[in-house]
This record gives sequence, structure tokens and C-alpha cells, in this order.
Amino acid sequence: MVYKFRVILDAEEDVFRDIAILETDTLEDLHNAIVNAFGFDGLEVASFYTCDDTWNQEDEIPMFDAGDVPGETKIMSDYTLNSILDEEFTKIIYVYDFINMWTFLVELAAIEDTIETGVIYPNLLFSHGEMPAEAMEKHFVSDFDQEESYNEFEDDLDEDDLDMFHGDDSYEDYGFEENWN
Repeated sequence: MVYKFRVILDAEEDVFRDIAILETDTLEDLHNAIVNAFGFDGLEVASFYTCDDTWNQEDEIPMFDAGDVPGETKIMSDYTLNSILDEEFTKIIYVYDFINMWTFLVELAAIEDTIETGVIYPNLLFSHGEMPAEAMEKHFVSDFDQEESYNEFEDDLDEDDLDMFHGDDSYEDYGFEENWN
């Protein structure tokens, strides 16, 4: 079967590519197809992220295993497309270049039974829009920044609570010798 994806750049202008790829190809193959379709050089690190129906990011699927225990982390080449995406789970997020954070919304638009003879997959089906010179600036807000209780705590701080030595700059109360090395 052939999976047909619409890959949309998270940008102000409409920029997207439609890509056809075999269901048994890997996420790494899809990564390479996206890199080629959008004209990147392919030298930057990238990851896919599973997500829910409203594009809320979930689990990371990186290009390579950077974990403490080799082989513990599954990577793009470990996942075939049909093992992670199907008619029910159609969305995945792709981030290329963690400095510039080019972010793409990747959606499985169709699954076709027929593999066209003479077509080399992955295949760029359609291209719309020009890539901007720079990635859209991302604004990240933590949950902690949004809590009003933080501001209440900040107002109650006493400057003496922040001074470790309460003005006498003495280490004597801590049991350290002066030259403990």
C-alpha cells in the first residue's frame, strides 16, 4: 500500500508538500523525503513526535539513539510507517534543525492499495509555497509561568530568606574547616 502525506510547514504563509511513500518504509525514509521535498541539506538533527488529534506533542522518535544505554531508545529507522500511522492515527509532528526549529505538521491524507508501476517511492506529488528565509519564531511558555500563585509567592519573599549567611558571611555554622581540601 501507498501512504500519501501532506506535510505542512508551521509558518504564516501556506507552505506544504504532498508525498507518497510505501507503508513499509520507515520514519527515516519519510524524514529523508521531507528533507528533499523542502530543500534542506539534510545535515541537521531531526525528530518525529507522536501527537493526539489536536497536535499536542507526545513521544519523541529521534534520528539516532543518544540515550545512556545503547539500543534502549527506538529511533526513526526502527519504525515502519504502518506500525505507527494508520486510518485511526493519522498525525505526527516533525522537527528539523533544533537550532532553527523548522516544525512540520505531517498528516496521513490517504492510503491507496495500488502501487503505481514505474513510480519511484517516496514520490513528491505536489508542492505549494516557498520556504521562508527563516523558521517561524516559537514562543514557549511553561505552566509555571502561567500560575498566579508564583506571583503571590514572589510578593511574600523576605530578602533575609535569600541571604544564606544573614549578613555575617560566616561558614562556622556549617561545620566546614577553612582549608578542607
